[in-house]
Amino acid sequence: MKDLKPGEIVKELDKYIIGQKNAKKSVAIALRNRWRRRQVEKDLQDEIAPKNIILIGPTGVGKTEIARRLANLTDSPFYKVEASKFTEVGYVGRDVESMIRDLVELTVTHLKARQQEEVREKATRMAEERILDLLLPASSSNSTNISNEIEIITTGDGGTDPSTSTREKLRKMLQSGKLDSRQIDLEVTDKSSPMVEIFSNAGIEEMGINIKDMLGNLMPKNTKRRKVKIKDALKLVAQEEAAHLVDMEQVKAEAITLVEQSGIIFIDEIDKIASKDKTHGPEVSKEGVQRDLLPIVEGSSVPTKYGIVKTDHILFIASGAFHVSKPSDLIPELQGRFPIRVELNSLGADEFVRILTEPKNALVLQYIALLRTEGVEIEFTEDAVEKIAALAVEVNSSTENIGARRLHTLMEKLLEDILFMAPDIEEKKIVIDAAFVEKQLTNIVGNEDLTRYIL
Repeated sequence: MKDLKPGEIVKELDKYIIGQKNAKKSVAIALRNRWRRRQVEKDLQDEIAPKNIILIGPTGVGKTEIARRLANLTDSPFYKVEASKFTEVGYVGRDVESMIRDLVELTVTHLKARQQEEVREKATRMAEERILDLLLPASSSNSTNISNEIEIITTGDGGTDPSTSTREKLRKMLQSGKLDSRQIDLEVTDKSSPMVEIFSNAGIEEMGINIKDMLGNLMPKNTKRRKVKIKDALKLVAQEEAAHLVDMEQVKAEAITLVEQSGIIFIDEIDKIASKDKTHGPEVSKEGVQRDLLPIVEGSSVPTKYGIVKTDHILFIASGAFHVSKPSDLIPELQGRFPIRVELNSLGADEFVRILTEPKNALVLQYIALLRTEGVEIEFTEDAVEKIAALAVEVNSSTENIGARRLHTLMEKLLEDILFMAPDIEEKKIVIDAAFVEKQLTNIVGNEDLTRYIL
């Protein structure tokens, strides 16, 4: 993980998320505590458990965005999952341990890609040698023709040192790109494999068998010969060589250590598994999911195809709107494993104005950039932005409050005609002011039935 100070983490989050200081502060402290734990003496490290967090607030206030941006801020293994996709063991659906297996899988893929990047130079050199071997086979009538061809090309270039071997001349031509369009016969591995679906309550890894790999080893590797341009052949062979150079045992061991010591799992929609009435129907399954989730959050050993993963020091961040239920509706044991609770504020007109204009990925900037691709320049006046924000608050209060997501609906409806006509529009400079916003949206906002269906 980048060793960012809590203040620096909050500053980075501020670039994309408006307000919600308390949530940013809690998350920043939790992230910094991962670094602090690694600095203490070994004996005490195992005793320091992460302080898991529940983010409470209505939809569209930035809970998921905070988690998404955290993933970009840190080198820690990160995985986001919806609690509602899990079912209790015995029901059809995914078991909670699958999130640990998915996190490990993602980490292995990431580390493998990173190692391949590190050995790219060596792999490129090896690929060059293989291509040269194909161009200049030891005993081939073709090699004489190639040698003559090289002599003609190099003589035309002003001559070269006569002592330089044909292979070295060919290498220089290969590196300078003079052979890019030439075609060679290359053995290409067919990577497509049969699709196998396994239905099981628990992950197949628990049986100590990786069916996919096992079938892959049993079936013969399909290779086919095809004519490829040398430029493309170099890339294909370099990828193959890079894959061979990666030490997968080291990648697996490193991935498990990273997940155990620095892993972060974001469980969204945890309120969907909180049950108020615990007596009948699907509520039983909801409470079952909580009980299944408990040992993972408390700390347990989960079998994966790469080895056993201990979850004791994985940081869990949960979030939920808690419209219908309350955090106290979760089973007491699970509540105890999420000691830090942060309430996120509902957003008003002032926050909407800032969301439209301030962040690096502000909606106004997105639409300006999109229309610029058609040669159309649009400009939003200050009163237009304020009017959009006011209408978003009005619609949120009269229908379901979906927070900042309402801005997406309004902006799309507002610019619908311009977006449609943009390729053929003659007026290349358009100013969006409060009058334009009112003309486009006020009729829809004023009609409650239209608002419910359109906005």
